[in-house]
Amino acid sequence: MEALKVIEKIITNPPIPHEPYKQTLKNWAMYCLRDRGFIVIYAQNADFAVQFKTGEKLYFKVTNNVIDVDGKVNWIVWDSTTKTTSLITTQS
Repeated sequence: MEALKVIEKIITNPPIPHEPYKQTLKNWAMYCLRDRGFIVIYAQNADFAVQFKTGEKLYFKVTNNVIDVDGKVNWIVWDSTTKTTSLITTQS
């Protein structure tokens, strides 16, 4: 899906760096996506969702530990060692 490629680019090249001592990974990711014009909404079984004008939604969870990734939703993963974020999709 083209939207996931755009979201991955935003997450890996964010408008502001993630600073764990200033904001949570979830709030940072939601800010980055909203800053680029995405509609970020509440999601019951995920940390948040991105909703499109068609009504379609992509669900995301965030984590600081790649072990948490379960493949059921898209994941935004923060690596504190390299200080980088990555996107792991359900299509990966």
